[in-house]
Amino acid sequence: MIDKLIQLDTELFLFLNNLGTPAWDALWLAITAKLTFVPLYAILLYLLYKKFGLRSLLIFVVVIALMITFTDQVTNLFKRTFERPRPCRADGVMDQMRFIAVRCGKYGFFSGHSSNSMAAAVFAGLMLRPYYKNLIFILLFWSAIVAYSRIYVGVHYPLDIICGLAFGAISGFMFYKLSLYLLKRFGKTEN
Repeated sequence: MIDKLIQLDTELFLFLNNLGTPAWDALWLAITAKLTFVPLYAILLYLLYKKFGLRSLLIFVVVIALMITFTDQVTNLFKRTFERPRPCRADGVMDQMRFIAVRCGKYGFFSGHSSNSMAAAVFAGLMLRPYYKNLIFILLFWSAIVAYSRIYVGVHYPLDIICGLAFGAISGFMFYKLSLYLLKRFGKTEN
């Protein structure tokens, strides 16, 4: 069963990865770069400040730092535990794929980019939902694009992405709930 799942995952990866073309490579490399979305994060922090005030923003900054640290560390724990080689390191896959990433890490299960972007999307989307009803859908779409970029550049299988997105959604929701508790206890919920 597991072998069949891994085979299907590999086949889907090769199909999706080989859809890429050199004309689009620069765009997907920019999407997958960690610093590309710093302006988006700054806008989200500004919106949180605008709707909740400075004291609450400080709570958000601490909670977000904890959330990203948590998702990163759990992702690394899974990578070291499962030791599933990334496609760019896997025999029988490397020679059939397009690899355009800057580097190829050792293990890939599951994707840190996917978990972090989804955690940020769920957290910010839920916190700002009373004020910007459709923002969460935009953020979820953004997270899916970031996740897909990892397949495009050749560093993650689809299951790495799906598990990363699922874990990120759970983490984002948990830290959203933590923020609500902290806001009720220590912060001001509205201007």
